[in-house]
Amino acid sequence: MKFMVGLQTANNAFLDHIIKRKEHIYEVYFSWGDFANGRNSQIENSAFLPWDLQQKQIEALHRLSQNNIALNLLFNANCYGRDSLSRSFFQKIGDTVDYIVTCFGLQSVTTTSPLIAKFIKQNFSDIEVRASVNMGIGTTQGMDYVSNLFDSFYLQRELNRNFDKIAAVKKWCDTRGKRLYLLANSGCLNHCSAHTFHDNLVSHESELAKMDNAYAFHGICREYLKNPAHLDTLITDTSFIRPEDTDLYAPFVPAVKLATRIHKNPCLVLESYIRRKYSGDILALLEPAHSIYPYVLENGNPLKLVKLNEEL
Repeated sequence: MKFMVGLQTANNAFLDHIIKRKEHIYEVYFSWGDFANGRNSQIENSAFLPWDLQQKQIEALHRLSQNNIALNLLFNANCYGRDSLSRSFFQKIGDTVDYIVTCFGLQSVTTTSPLIAKFIKQNFSDIEVRASVNMGIGTTQGMDYVSNLFDSFYLQRELNRNFDKIAAVKKWCDTRGKRLYLLANSGCLNHCSAHTFHDNLVSHESELAKMDNAYAFHGICREYLKNPAHLDTLITDTSFIRPEDTDLYAPFVPAVKLATRIHKNPCLVLESYIRRKYSGDILALLEPAHSIYPYVLENGNPLKLVKLNEEL
């Protein structure tokens, strides 16, 4: 089993770690420039000026390319606003993909947009087009609707532990020449009522940052998990795959995705999954990495909810 990992442009230690462990890396995924994407903007939240950060990314991609590590470009925002259908937007996408292909090589693109998928397939036939996990596709019916647009799919995260469903989807993919992938370490709550709203906010964060906002919104999960009464179902309310269980998925997927683009310790995440072992609070490997102090979710078989210095 290999892993897809998200690039942290200004984190040289993580880049070094990826290259050191490249035999375990399926691909590195990244966003580009000021394109909206499915995570907080690396430009808006960086101590670097935008052009400095872009130069660091170019240097990182050169190193990855030189080490024959596959690259995956993200167009996975939930919304592109008024640009969603514009000719200038698709011209910009085309110019960007062409530049990356020419300078570094590009094996795949992940997107939430059926139109971006269509554009890539029409203009870059050698690039694998993948449906983002943010699309929430969890049925063969949903895959069939867009099978002419996508070569591969991330499965809806809520199905990560349902092996009957995974097997059925895998069979459908195999008979149609499609690939299936999973996201292993999402910290999102299953079937979150605010997930679409939150993803839309992230897509527009650059605009929102310029406004005099009445509220800050970081998701409903943090407030929800502050209530100890909600912790009893935390395991079933989440979809993460433990490092120790990763190989159970080998018959179904060639690789699993690790969310690392905004994680505070991406080296820990990657190394834990490579070694198939982690000791401690399993929530520390997730993105978002929830703190439920004074409790922890102790990794083991079974997982155990523990109050510090006192088992529940």
